[in-house]
Amino acid sequence: MKAVLLYQAGPNFRALIEDRGAPPQIVIVDPNDRAGLARHMAEAEILLHVLSPITGEIMDLAPRLKLVQKIGVGVDAIDRNHARSRGIAVCNMPGTNTAAVAEMTLSLILACLRRLAEFSGATKSGNGWSISSSLGDSVGELAGRTVGLVGYGAVARRLVPVLEALGARPVFHTRNPPSDGAPFLALDKLLATSDIVSLHLPATDGTLGIIDRRRIGLMKPGAMLINTARGNLVDESALAEALSRGRLSAAGLDVFAQEPPSAENPLLKLANVVATPHIAWLTLGTLDRSLDVVSENAARLAAGRELLHRVA
Repeated sequence: MKAVLLYQAGPNFRALIEDRGAPPQIVIVDPNDRAGLARHMAEAEILLHVLSPITGEIMDLAPRLKLVQKIGVGVDAIDRNHARSRGIAVCNMPGTNTAAVAEMTLSLILACLRRLAEFSGATKSGNGWSISSSLGDSVGELAGRTVGLVGYGAVARRLVPVLEALGARPVFHTRNPPSDGAPFLALDKLLATSDIVSLHLPATDGTLGIIDRRRIGLMKPGAMLINTARGNLVDESALAEALSRGRLSAAGLDVFAQEPPSAENPLLKLANVVATPHIAWLTLGTLDRSLDVVSENAARLAAGRELLHRVA
């Protein structure tokens, strides 16, 4: 059984794949190699999706395609309607990247609080010991702050005890409040009372643009926004305006509405934004756990058994 991995895989990921062997046979194709993609998709039964959008056109390169397997959780970049029309299963991997995304979220929070990007840039340029007093006065600690988690899935739940151990007060908002006694707040109330707001929502018709201009205006003056979920949850122009005016103090962004973002995106020009290229999920641990799911679903596909985590 042949699987195509559409990804610019590094040497360590390649070694993980080679060490496991088959099944399935995994062929790695650079997303920019359209000729290679067409050649290998001709015999592929599985397409492994990381970040590059999976369109109907790409699926139709593979007449034998039976499964689009997401390496991760979000399937918003897969044309599920086209997959459904062809009877192609779409599956994801809840839990495989929970540890990585939770740790990245915490890293962005701390980087924003301690202004690490600015201090690192100043130090590397030889100006680290002559920073402005205003920059020095702007650093803070996590202890004593309210952290609002928008969404209460696996990543948010993993963060709660860590935040509490560091002296923060986590609160959360989700569409269906659980009955476990966790501190739930309505979204507008969470935004108005949180020192740090962290997004942990999938991109759906109900969540796109959920952090719009009005809701950014509700956020506590000097608050920070962290996004390791999806860029299109946020009105980026309103966020950039709030950050540039000092209404919000900082943002830690691993995701953008357009990826890669345009060089003209105003968020990339702000010193109080810590930006990373959608790599919150990316650790060798995540990749190793992901290959476990790939192997299991390949075996299930070959045996005609029910697939793990089928979403379409």
